[in-house]
Amino acid sequence: MFMGEFQHNVDAKGRMIVPAKFREGLGERFIVTRGLDHCLFVFPMKEWDAMSERLEQLPMASGAARQFTRLLYSGATECELDPQGRILVPTNLREYAGIDKETVVIGLPKRVEIWAKEKWEQYSLDGEENFSETAEKLLGF
Repeated sequence: MFMGEFQHNVDAKGRMIVPAKFREGLGERFIVTRGLDHCLFVFPMKEWDAMSERLEQLPMASGAARQFTRLLYSGATECELDPQGRILVPTNLREYAGIDKETVVIGLPKRVEIWAKEKWEQYSLDGEENFSETAEKLLGF
């Protein structure tokens, strides 16, 4: 399980530090791809494989399934940490997420997300306004 929020910068070469707390859970190799809400998803290989199995079960006749699968896979890249704990985030993924320099890296139960700092701040602010209502709807609190 991943959790927490960390701020890191992307350098001029497109490299960024992966928070030390997430490195062991991600493993030696992991996948970075387009995520929802214009963030990047980071999947440990086990979770990527599980996602792939689910996507293989989607009906090929479904336009939405084809589109989602194409966008997810075409943006996917396998990453390994360098000796400083950094990954290279490809230009196309940085552009998709609107990442220029400052990022926020957040942990979720089965994946990590990388956000452009300003997008995360706005998303978080919007979500906080409805946090109690959402908890009530989803969890019955």
